[in-house]
Amino acid sequence: MTTWHIKSNQSWKPCANRSTSLTGLSEVSGSNGFLIIEANGGLNQQRISICDAVAVAGLLNATLVIPMFHLNSVWRDSSKFGDIFDEEFFIYALRNNVKIIRELPEEILERFDHNISNIVNLRVKAWSSPKHYLQKVLPKLLELRAVRIAPFSNRLAHAVPSNIQDLRCLANYEALRFSRSIRLLAERMVDRMVKNSSISGGKYISVHLRFEEDMVAFSCCTYDGGDEEKREMDIARERSWRGKFKKHGRIIRPGVIRMDGKCPLTPLEVGIMLRAMGFDNTTSVYVAAGRIYRAGKYMAPLRQMFPLLETKETLATELELAPFQGHSSRLAALDYTVCLHSEVFVTTQGGNFPHFLMGHRRYFYGGHAKTIKPDKRKLALLFDSPHIRWENFKRQMQEMLHHSDLKGSELRKHSSSLYTFPMPDCMCKQVEARKADSNVTVVS
Repeated sequence: MTTWHIKSNQSWKPCANRSTSLTGLSEVSGSNGFLIIEANGGLNQQRISICDAVAVAGLLNATLVIPMFHLNSVWRDSSKFGDIFDEEFFIYALRNNVKIIRELPEEILERFDHNISNIVNLRVKAWSSPKHYLQKVLPKLLELRAVRIAPFSNRLAHAVPSNIQDLRCLANYEALRFSRSIRLLAERMVDRMVKNSSISGGKYISVHLRFEEDMVAFSCCTYDGGDEEKREMDIARERSWRGKFKKHGRIIRPGVIRMDGKCPLTPLEVGIMLRAMGFDNTTSVYVAAGRIYRAGKYMAPLRQMFPLLETKETLATELELAPFQGHSSRLAALDYTVCLHSEVFVTTQGGNFPHFLMGHRRYFYGGHAKTIKPDKRKLALLFDSPHIRWENFKRQMQEMLHHSDLKGSELRKHSSSLYTFPMPDCMCKQVEARKADSNVTVVS
């Protein structure tokens, strides 16, 4: 509760004009054609594709068809848009800005023999500019009346005109919400976390723990499992990334990777870090993760340090989770929501999940991410130092926590994403000027 030192005289809030689509303005009319995109990757990679597609559709004055999801070899989730997101609300919330439909009209389908793969697929390079879309994609759209862009991952530049950024803001922070089934269970899980955190006034911390088998395998880091671990990791790497790690000339140096701060933190390392930062054994902790590698062994010390530890498997019943099993994106959406409402969020490995969460937390909490983002290079040095004393380690962790606090209200740089840094594109500064007899709020 005393982790953050947010300046009381300055905060940010969502800009009023961002939510105009939720009022009674007239719906967008006219269209240059139909835009079909394919979102690939996990939950938040799909989210990038969806929000960028809204922006591109607005730029081209195109009608966006509800995005299709590509079945990823790693995520292996067959969910469709409406299984994860509230499709009806998405269409309604954007109705004044971009026209969105569930399916192509019959006359367009007839033109392409009812086979979407017959529609020309335009290969757009990653981080393409609005100029590229207007010069290369728009003419094809006007000529053919329907175009596809697949894959559509990171296909729009970070730096675009403000009217295009506005569409990204509106899509991500206002229009794109989870499906009703996900929202209902996630709300119950948040309520249970709050109830379990009575000692700290209903406040809890959440940790995004990236120590699943696939993550450990992909990192090429070694832990303490010896030959058995090596065999399991080789199998996992070959299963998900066939031959990628066995290419001729590729040299893997686990020690160098660790010193570069790129190894997933173990549950034990996360626990030691948090205890040194001042979180004691009465702290309620929610761990957001997939299936932890050798969970029985690696999770035991973290549970011992934080007895009030919960996961989605302990917070929700087996019956409640049953409809979500086998669907990694829906399970990730549950984790996402519980983390969003925590007092402190701890990211341990990077990736789209924490990047989107930091953005959402800034959007909802006055511009401050309330996120601990540890310096993993420094952590590797400290953990591997044989002579470091606990008091020295604690001091270093307190400095790391302070650094996260300072970075909490960071503004977006030219090359950064507004999905992580919503200020100043999606939020407006609010300065409170205190007078003797009244409070005056000025929004700039």
